[in-house]
Amino acid sequence: MAQQSEKARAKLHSLNAAIESGSMAQVKRILNSGLAPVDVAHLIESSPPKLRKLLWEMVEKDLEGEVLQNLSEDLQSHFLSDMSAEEVADIAAELDTDDVADMLQQLPERVTQEVLQSMDDQDRARLEAVMGYPEDSAGGLMNTDTVTIRPDITLEVVLRYLRRHKSLPPMTDNLLVVNRQNEFIGTLAISKLLVSDPQQTVREVMTTDAKTIPATMHDSDVAHLFERHDLVSAPVVDANGILLGRITIDDVVDVIRENADHSLMSMAGLDDEEDTFAPALKTSRRRAVWLGINLLTALAASAVIGMFDKTIQQVVALAVLMPIVASMGGIAGSQVLTLVIRGEALGHLSGSNFRWLLNREIIVAGINGILWACVIAVITFLWFQDPAIAIIIAAAIIINLMVAAVSGAILPMILKARGIDPALAGSVILTTVTDVVGFMSFLGLATLFYL
Repeated sequence: MAQQSEKARAKLHSLNAAIESGSMAQVKRILNSGLAPVDVAHLIESSPPKLRKLLWEMVEKDLEGEVLQNLSEDLQSHFLSDMSAEEVADIAAELDTDDVADMLQQLPERVTQEVLQSMDDQDRARLEAVMGYPEDSAGGLMNTDTVTIRPDITLEVVLRYLRRHKSLPPMTDNLLVVNRQNEFIGTLAISKLLVSDPQQTVREVMTTDAKTIPATMHDSDVAHLFERHDLVSAPVVDANGILLGRITIDDVVDVIRENADHSLMSMAGLDDEEDTFAPALKTSRRRAVWLGINLLTALAASAVIGMFDKTIQQVVALAVLMPIVASMGGIAGSQVLTLVIRGEALGHLSGSNFRWLLNREIIVAGINGILWACVIAVITFLWFQDPAIAIIIAAAIIINLMVAAVSGAILPMILKARGIDPALAGSVILTTVTDVVGFMSFLGLATLFYL
């Protein structure tokens, strides 16, 4: 495995050297014979727009499908939009049903229908079965390419049946056992098949307590199920227990990676499919909305400061110390917010244990508030020789840390209940709350004391 990785790196190095030297003939040769499709996709994604187009045009037709499925959705959509329905259909014939469904959902409805019409009846039926479910559900994630058997046949018959196949679907660790109505009733592990008496029936050796996945289950819940039970594949069934397809670990890994990307990018207000080398105009449009929202929150905080302009003019030290109060609250709130969002993502939080978590965070905020309030009060007194302002900033720190803890814990729950992504909106709202409360408490207490 290490040797294969070293070879791949060496080939990528040779390819990059060929690109820099302008030897396009060598580039094309390495692309189509020296690199795995996933490495070709990585290279295309890592290149500026003009070079991307050139590299994609060099990829041979029989490799386009495998390369395309490893590209981001933005790039998939970009390249697919330049293809005819027949070309898309040819690519679809080489890919798994779930991957084709993901690609077609990015195309206009008219083009999608043209692609479906150009397929044979069996492929069309399989694809429409997957596309009938949301992209982020088990039904949208599943692959309809399964190997099914009946429970009343012998293992010898099963072995003969399997030998008639040129190959088995990838990640086939179990054969799916169904009755004549195609209702799922159990699994037969390949390992069990190989070591059991060929004269035994499937019913005698199959497992009936296999984990099944409802077609409507969210893909994040599917990922949690695979993680908890160390699954390689799992059958997908409808509400009546009819077998629809199966989900494999490679699809689940994609879900986990996409969720991680989504959480990371959302914290900065970016799309999880953000293209590193997207054109400047496209990138600026996406970021403008986030900057606009942050401008509104900054104006809200500035408005609060403006309410106390007379106090600030009288006691200049307040202007120096204000950022400390807001910053401490922002950091404390972000810690709680991140913890709660992670707990929600992992399925750890529920109505029964949230109250305990909230109480714990309030206690932690109280302890840290008192600790750092004392530290800041001492620093403030030594700095300005004013005991009153030292007491005021200490009280403001405690108030803001307590509010930050409560806000950081409750905000994700409120946003999720309203169908808003906490990872995207939580940090903006939390920053506004901690800034406003921090300035209000600090300047408000100062106003009461000095004016």
